[in-house]
Amino acid sequence: MKFDSFGEFLAMGHHGLFVWSAYGICFVVLAINVALPLLARRRYLQQEARRLRWEKQK
Repeated sequence: MKFDSFGEFLAMGHHGLFVWSAYGICFVVLAINVALPLLARRRYLQQEARRLRWEKQK
């Protein structure tokens, strides 16, 4: 598909809203799929460090 201008590229033949919202949703889902495991790992490591300090005090 050939576009004569950047505005036509963004409009995507009057389907731009659908196309760019699909890209946006995809990007958000991918970001969540990366961020949630990283946050869960950090939380797990903090909990384990707390547990080890608590066991050490016994």
